[in-house]
Amino acid sequence: MPPIEEQYQATLDYLYSFVDYSLTRQDRLAAANFDLRRMRDLMALLSDPQTKYPVIHVAGTKGKGSTSALIASVLQKQGYKVGLYTSPHLQDYAERIQVNHENISHWSLVEITERMKPFIEQIPELTTFEITTAIGFQKFAEAKVDIAVVEVGLGGRLDASNIVNPLVSVITSLSFDHMNVLGNTIAQIATEKAGIIKEGRPVVLAPQDETPRRVVEQIAAERHAPVLTVGRDLLFSARSHSLDGQSLILWEKNDQEKLNGYLHDPDDSGWKPVELTIPLLGYHQVQNAATAFAVLETARKEGIQISDEAIHNGFAEADWPGRFELLERDPIIVVDSAHNQDSALKLRLTIDDYLTDKQIILIFGVSEDKDIAGILSQLLPRTKFMVATQSTHPRALGAEKLVELAQQAGCPAVATADIPAALETAYKMAEKNTAVVVAGSIFVAAAAREEWPRVRSRLVQN
Repeated sequence: MPPIEEQYQATLDYLYSFVDYSLTRQDRLAAANFDLRRMRDLMALLSDPQTKYPVIHVAGTKGKGSTSALIASVLQKQGYKVGLYTSPHLQDYAERIQVNHENISHWSLVEITERMKPFIEQIPELTTFEITTAIGFQKFAEAKVDIAVVEVGLGGRLDASNIVNPLVSVITSLSFDHMNVLGNTIAQIATEKAGIIKEGRPVVLAPQDETPRRVVEQIAAERHAPVLTVGRDLLFSARSHSLDGQSLILWEKNDQEKLNGYLHDPDDSGWKPVELTIPLLGYHQVQNAATAFAVLETARKEGIQISDEAIHNGFAEADWPGRFELLERDPIIVVDSAHNQDSALKLRLTIDDYLTDKQIILIFGVSEDKDIAGILSQLLPRTKFMVATQSTHPRALGAEKLVELAQQAGCPAVATADIPAALETAYKMAEKNTAVVVAGSIFVAAAAREEWPRVRSRLVQN
């Protein structure tokens, strides 16, 4: 029998032999490509493993991964066996399916896929994501998880994961992305995301602009699904932040007068808000943490036992790499996976918060079908110099084209052959008052995280 890593690679080759929309240009996608009937048929052949445990179902444009990781961390601290399904991965495909913060083993992924092949062959036109989602649901059932946190891949209504009857439905921050599938207006996108809402099942809605909020709340009302809206029903405020983490406070709307008294004189109020610390950086992560807290409070009302201690410890020890992640302190090197205009704005605001006195060298690489002009419009005004690069992903835009776009915007730039070369170039340019920020796509973030230890070792030796 071949070594396990050969079998694992063969399994990945098999999975990628199906249609993989993550490798497809957005302008070639259409809603017609997505059909829940295939997924339902496959799961029926597997005896519907997704019904064997409660599911917290998380949709949104941005923040759903961080929110899911925070929720899973708390549930694990409570002592539950927790399944976590996310996408895409950073370094290893197995990251997508986790039990208690451990990736599915390569052997397990191979073995489950082999057992599923006869069923897969019975259903035409299955996609890579559908099969992977099915593997995740099956793994969670076989591992006998107590609860699973399942992140939506794309959209919501027609996503492969949308066959669950959730304990709680969650919708994080909504913005423009995947318009060819989800629609060209924020209302259309919100409608697709709200497709995860099920009859009578509670919904937690992250802070939103008015239009998407109204759309989600209307769909929830039609489905008799109670909504807890963060920023309206549950209020929050950032307290302190540094490169080591940040803190926030939370209170219910009805406790506003108590909060006012607490802020006036904390020692004399006789009441205090919930205070949490998270290692994830950026104000948007405060919003994600507030949303995760609201989900956990809702889960409590649905009968899931969660202690205050588990919430505090789970938040403090949550891990979600590749999102304003500090790789190096001298010089400061930060990796982020901002890949649309809204996330680029959040990144720029985070740079202003945490790197206020630093000039920025931006290592930037992006997929060709993203809103590159929109992303650069947010990042370049804060950039002293751009080092253009590209990942090995088939949709990656060439570095020379990125240099051209940067120079048109008045930002000096240079093209590099690959991400190790980009890291080396930026490191050599970095001065005492300079920080290096890697951004543009999750593929660039992943490669930078993987390559930096080797690049650093080489640079230090020289």
